[in-house]
Amino acid sequence: MSNTINRLSKDDSLTPSPDGEGWGEENEKKTTYLKPAAMMLLLLTLVTGAAYPALVTVLAQALFSDQANGSLIKDDKGQMIGSELIGQTFSEPKYFWSRPSATGPYGYNAAASSGSNLGPTNPALVETVASRVQALKDADPNNRAPVPVDLITASASGLDPHISVAAAEYQIKRVAKIRKINAAKLQGLVDAHTEGRQWQVFGEPRVNVLKLNLALDQVGR
Repeated sequence: MSNTINRLSKDDSLTPSPDGEGWGEENEKKTTYLKPAAMMLLLLTLVTGAAYPALVTVLAQALFSDQANGSLIKDDKGQMIGSELIGQTFSEPKYFWSRPSATGPYGYNAAASSGSNLGPTNPALVETVASRVQALKDADPNNRAPVPVDLITASASGLDPHISVAAAEYQIKRVAKIRKINAAKLQGLVDAHTEGRQWQVFGEPRVNVLKLNLALDQVGR
């Protein structure tokens, strides 16, 4: 019993009394903890919220200026016409066509990157693919080659700027006929704009459609 009374007496002595005794000690303890916490918050805010972003921005602009600014593509007049990272719609037969895009409300909308989310047995997907095949056939009725799959199906992102080498070569005869350019010359143009695997390992060879069409306009003038 005496031990219990002594313990209670010790605990009671730590509680500030109604007349204000002990409050100074309590405030001092709070200040001891709050001051370093506030200093740490300020330090981390300056380091991670100001110094680090500023350093990364400076290094990016100095070492990778093109990529840091969106990998923009300009025409021969210096006007910005797109980015090599985001595809564009080409529907005129005289151009190489891009991979279809299912972003809304319009194709290649970078603010709404998405696929169609349609399953392989969905009638809407079957109808859409069939219409794309028909559009390619209508643009080049004499082409009996199998249609590359990336010319009739949208990607998961809907922003692909590239098509496969097979998809580019499938369109050579159509473009050559309309522009009255030798098909072998166009094949060379496609070869010149074929990008290899990433670091020689990842992905497949591909062709940037916007870059290819810009070069095509230069050749076809």
